[in-house]
Amino acid sequence: MSGLKNSPFGKRLRASHQDTDEDTPQRGRSRINPIFGVAPLSTPSLDSRPTSSDSSGRQTPEPRVNREYSDRFVPSRDAGDIRTSYHLMDEGGPHTPSKNRIIPSESDALKEQANSIFTSILHTEVTPSESRPASPTRPPTTSALPTTPSRKRLFTYNSPSTSNPTTPTRRLDTPTDEAYSMSPVRAESRQLLESPRRQLRSVCKTPYRVLDAPDLADDFYLNLVDWSSTNVLGVGLGSCVYLWTAHTAAVSKLCDLSSSQDTVSSVAWVQKGTTLAIGTLSGRLHIYDASTLQLQRTYSQAHTQRIGALAWNAQVLSSGSRDRTVHHRDVREPSTRPFRRCAGHRQEVCGLRWSHDGGPQAAMLASGGNDNKVCIWDLRGSRRPGIGGTTPGTPTGVGAGDQPLWKFHEHTAAVKALAWDPHVSGVLATGGGTQDKTIRFWNVFNGTMLNELDTGSQVCNLTWSLTSHELVSTHGFSSTTAQNQICIWKYPSLNMVASLTGHTHRVLYLAMSPDGETIVTGAGDETLRFWNAFPKKEDRESRRESKLDFGRLIR
Repeated sequence: MSGLKNSPFGKRLRASHQDTDEDTPQRGRSRINPIFGVAPLSTPSLDSRPTSSDSSGRQTPEPRVNREYSDRFVPSRDAGDIRTSYHLMDEGGPHTPSKNRIIPSESDALKEQANSIFTSILHTEVTPSESRPASPTRPPTTSALPTTPSRKRLFTYNSPSTSNPTTPTRRLDTPTDEAYSMSPVRAESRQLLESPRRQLRSVCKTPYRVLDAPDLADDFYLNLVDWSSTNVLGVGLGSCVYLWTAHTAAVSKLCDLSSSQDTVSSVAWVQKGTTLAIGTLSGRLHIYDASTLQLQRTYSQAHTQRIGALAWNAQVLSSGSRDRTVHHRDVREPSTRPFRRCAGHRQEVCGLRWSHDGGPQAAMLASGGNDNKVCIWDLRGSRRPGIGGTTPGTPTGVGAGDQPLWKFHEHTAAVKALAWDPHVSGVLATGGGTQDKTIRFWNVFNGTMLNELDTGSQVCNLTWSLTSHELVSTHGFSSTTAQNQICIWKYPSLNMVASLTGHTHRVLYLAMSPDGETIVTGAGDETLRFWNAFPKKEDRESRRESKLDFGRLIR
């Protein structure tokens, strides 16, 4: 050690100790590291920076110097989820259920299909099924004491037997065994990936035809557009009614009520035929034959106020008015008085729909009013004067038919949109106005609500598809950015199939072509837009019927 002290290195080391002791106060004395220099006794804080003294003795912090201690970059893998990286899941992720309902948006069918396949494959690969054969295990045996073998053969060879539980059930001589597979995924995943995909239906987002409709009223309580079974569209424009033939695109004027200073408030075609009913603001009711453009009859005092809703049931015409009543007339009878009056609403009747499925509810009528109520009427027990035990002089309308079969109070706004499901008997869809924004589904057999859908916007019209179990709704005022749209919903999942936009005003009018492929919408922007919303019925029937069924070809 004496040699080290007297060496040049030891002398320089002692000199550095002496210089440090003289410059450093006793309270902040530091220890010397012969390799890294001076090390302070107290641990500095994370935000401390070295300081330097100026001529006045005031200490100023030196600028911070960023030092990189390594040239290796380690990326952050916090956002390395494969689902979110490849957009296989929604950005919002799972939502916490709350009282506020989430407004549905248009679903991306391709994205949903990719999510479903990915989830299935991930579940198969990470958590395989328990039926997958595992490696054979030898059951535990009790060790016996060594004994002298009594037989000369030390080894015995036997064929594998299924009765022996210790025999492995996995056959490695099978060429499809996973041990010989060259695929990185399991057989179940390969089968899922190689299976044919379901063909997804795409809906064209643009109308294939747009017609001008001047003087088309922007009134929620009117029904001015209807499509007949003979492929003729009837539209009420101001005091006139025009007919547009779909297969020829010819336009003809049916009537003009300007001479009587009246305005059209509703139009409705009979189910089968060329008869068109027209209601007016003054309460008149006109019946026209569209094939000859001739007026058949007029009910000059059908209602005391405007007629906003019309509905046919064979030869029975039902009309709903602002006078809060629903009248039923048989157009074949010479009398102008209705054979039944129904008063179940306290405000204007703005929606009427007869059921036409030929089932048990074929005689049921649904009515919606401005009092937020929906009434279901069963007129099979209706009585006419002199029929069914009534005596002459009994006021028309007295009987069991005056009271609605059901009355639903769940809506909180006017109910104009009504539609009977043509695929399921006894199911009715109703839509509420601006303060409600909800589509509700009812079972009219037991009077219960099946489901509800908060659309986020005013529901103006509803109609069911004839070729698929889907529902079309048109909308107006909205609490969201999307408004004045046409929505297609899948039932009963209530997922949005498509959202069609183009109207700049509330989509108050809706009608469907007789083949069920096209819908026409009308709005206050005075336009009629035609949309290819549903597949052709012939394509669906050809897929369902067998090519080998020659019985249908026999006449």
